[in-house]
Amino acid sequence: MPTNVSPEYKKAEEAYRQAREPKDRLDCLKQMLSTIPKHKGTEHLQADIKSRIKDLTEELAGPKKGGKRSGPALAIRPEGAAQLALLGPPNSGKSALHLRLTGSRAQSGPGPFITQFPEPGMLPFEDVAFQLLDLPSMSPEHSPPWIASSLQSCDAALLVVDLADPACVENVQFILDTLEGKKVSLVADWPALESGADEGPGESDTLDDPFRIELPTLLVANKSDLLPDPEEVAVLEELLDVHYPTLRVSAETGQGLGELAPWLFKALGVVRVYTKAPGKDVERDRPFTVRQGDTVLDVARLVHKDIAEGFRFARMWGAAVFDGQQVGAEQPVSDGDVVELHSR
Repeated sequence: MPTNVSPEYKKAEEAYRQAREPKDRLDCLKQMLSTIPKHKGTEHLQADIKSRIKDLTEELAGPKKGGKRSGPALAIRPEGAAQLALLGPPNSGKSALHLRLTGSRAQSGPGPFITQFPEPGMLPFEDVAFQLLDLPSMSPEHSPPWIASSLQSCDAALLVVDLADPACVENVQFILDTLEGKKVSLVADWPALESGADEGPGESDTLDDPFRIELPTLLVANKSDLLPDPEEVAVLEELLDVHYPTLRVSAETGQGLGELAPWLFKALGVVRVYTKAPGKDVERDRPFTVRQGDTVLDVARLVHKDIAEGFRFARMWGAAVFDGQQVGAEQPVSDGDVVELHSR
């Protein structure tokens, strides 16, 4: 049911979509609940917000005193330039791929359902890294009910498949349908790649579902050394009516693995910005990462909240400015820029 919403609610909803930390998401949910229009048309969403507030409050409080020890974390704090979820059917080689790419301790083996909880690992690329999150396999025989919670903070997904598996189509369709039922859509469009769709976000006073997640998805055809026919990918997409970008790889031989990190860097529109303190050298060892179209103020927020709130101006070195040019908060940044922040 469409309903007019206040600017305060829209601001809180947008902040929720951007929040990466549980505490920040909780604060946004409380603000959403306090500003949402209170009438019959929003009752379902109000209940959803209250339920999420309860869950996040319990998560942040930790295990109750004297209670049982909590199990492994189901939501992993994002690190690196982006957090990407590895999804796939059983025996697709997902965990073996994760191990090969990140050197993680993820268990892999010939049997199904080896991975039981989220397993993070870092995939390096030049002077940044991507966090790859190995998640449990999904099939009609087994699907973790909490999977959507682990995807909340992810920037994108890698859908790992074994095209030689006779049940591949059935299992992938199950994954897509199950995630849709949990308000998670695996989409083909990536932020920095050209899309055939000509759709902008637009301005609307209607109440959208703030809890729907759309994850840009790369179809990773694993075990490609055992299935040399590249047309198998097209057949899978035709049967499922999906058209994701595709990468053919082999966790066993290493085929195609070197292409993944550069592709992610480009498709996500990652922008590295280096900072320096006045009178000091540039800090080249650990750049801050934002996205194409982000600004100096977005970088300031990553450096420190107080610097962003007290921002006065910045000096900048890069291809779009002359060395040391003074710029304002809304100055766009490009990959390789150097920024010197000045605040009150």
